[in-house]
Amino acid sequence: MKNSLAIIIGFLIFGSLFVGWKISQDLGAVETATAPQPQTESASKEIEFNPPSMEDVPDGPLGESIKYGHELVMETNTVADEYVGNNLSCASCHANGGTVKDEAPMIGLSAVYPEYRPREGEVYTLEDRINGCMIRSMNGKMFPTDSKEMRAMIAYLQYMSEGVPAGAELSWRAPKEPKQYPVPSVEDGEKLYAQSCASCHAADGSGTGTNTGPAVWGENSFNDGAGMSRLTKMAGYVQKNMPKAQGGTLSDQQAIDLAAYILSHDRPEFKGHEGDWPKGGRPADIMNKEKREQVKNGTIDWEAMLTIKK
Repeated sequence: MKNSLAIIIGFLIFGSLFVGWKISQDLGAVETATAPQPQTESASKEIEFNPPSMEDVPDGPLGESIKYGHELVMETNTVADEYVGNNLSCASCHANGGTVKDEAPMIGLSAVYPEYRPREGEVYTLEDRINGCMIRSMNGKMFPTDSKEMRAMIAYLQYMSEGVPAGAELSWRAPKEPKQYPVPSVEDGEKLYAQSCASCHAADGSGTGTNTGPAVWGENSFNDGAGMSRLTKMAGYVQKNMPKAQGGTLSDQQAIDLAAYILSHDRPEFKGHEGDWPKGGRPADIMNKEKREQVKNGTIDWEAMLTIKK
């Protein structure tokens, strides 16, 4: 009798232990299935602004091409003078070869392109983007896609994009949409230019140095097809970067006043205006020859250009 009772009790204990084990296994499986999974490093880690050093460029033909690309960026108007129609270099806007975070950096560009460009109405490759700058900002002509110059520029930009995955969001890139600026005063912009800008860019806008004080108007500056010829683009760049080493100190009013004054002056004309924004959406704030004439005769409608909200 005692043996039978012991056997029964043993079965009961074993059964309870088995049921408990089974429940714990089932709950564990549910928790594993429903618990949020940790993000991978590539998904969770913010992309850091960390330009590679030119001192670390590899040896051999690739390294030589990267170095030539860097030279082209820094001294475009002299190294590739046959392609440049003014006195600017890439570094005139993209400081120190595009490696300064707050001054139009080019870090990560090879991870961004191809990219759709509304201005051109098509998907642009990195080669297209370079040549767009050549014919607009440089007021020159395109690099042949199979040229030594183009290959070197691509090699340099890819080197500057090491560690940046394709499609990454780059916090240092300029915002897609311009901010809302107030109505500018060209007269106030002229006073501020004389006070804060003329020492580097010269009183007549002709500049004092390609990378230290580039021309901001006149025949040696960018043409009116460049992105910088848009009033809000110019104001945004000026406000973020100028005066040198004092970026972010200008108010919205001061930035737009300076932009209006600078862009009211004559500059080379871009011959392809009619082909821009083929699918619509042409911005109203492009300072072309017509707008510059309106500034001179006092008929320009700044509010319409800036789409000021009433």
